[in-house]
Amino acid sequence: MPTFSTYDGTELAYRTLGEGPPLVCLPGGAMRASRYLGDLGGLAAGRTLILLDLRGTGDSAVPADESTYRVDRQVADVEALRVHLGLERMDLLAHSAGGNLALLYAAAHPQRLGRSVLVTPTAWVLDLASTAADRLAAARLRAGAEPYDSAVEAYGRILGGADTDEEWDRAAPLFYRRWDGTARAHYAAGEHEQNEKAAEAYVDPGACDPLATRAALRRLTGEVLVLAGELDGNPFPGLAERIAAALPAGLLDVQPDSVHYPWLDDPARFAGRVERFLATGT
Repeated sequence: MPTFSTYDGTELAYRTLGEGPPLVCLPGGAMRASRYLGDLGGLAAGRTLILLDLRGTGDSAVPADESTYRVDRQVADVEALRVHLGLERMDLLAHSAGGNLALLYAAAHPQRLGRSVLVTPTAWVLDLASTAADRLAAARLRAGAEPYDSAVEAYGRILGGADTDEEWDRAAPLFYRRWDGTARAHYAAGEHEQNEKAAEAYVDPGACDPLATRAALRRLTGEVLVLAGELDGNPFPGLAERIAAALPAGLLDVQPDSVHYPWLDDPARFAGRVERFLATGT
């Protein structure tokens, strides 16, 4: 895998897939190696995906200072990648918790972005976060048959404080449209792809000032697509709409019958929608 040295000397790795104009991709997790993004439902057919392993994940090195896992301190890593790639402006895609990093990057470097895609993003850096009630309400949309009834019960226990690996295993079907072999393998891989210690630092409350971030984002001229899953609870479509509305050129799209990984739920629809947006801004 190609690597580059970021601002503090940490060696970061990235993978490239496909052909066409470059699209820098930031994973979620938080702090999950980028491998789980795959080829984003076939998006690599028309784009060169540049999939960054955040510091301390995948093939990227562990930093000497673990406080640099904090999301705001990784903005400089994204900028270092842009410089390394020799891009004056770049298109950017971020998934889930990676949405927070993308938003902070946009606030710090608005002139360096073309079009951005936020896929089922969380946006606590804008003080826009789903509640436990929101998440449980979305989970209950799946009720009525197994394995979803048991998954809803497990998710309720998690949201009530029983945050154990066993309960997450029971709740896992809720985050996929189909609980098939592909979904099971995708979920199982997460155990080995996430840096849990780094994830705790990533979401440090001191990482951002939501009011200041919102103000800085007013300088962003590039279009942003916020792509939500119809059945997702984090964010649920109404919250995704508020995220899009917080951006000067934000656009909402809700993928039908999809959850948190829409490129797995309906690959053709996902890739086609993202490619159209990147090509036209609509």
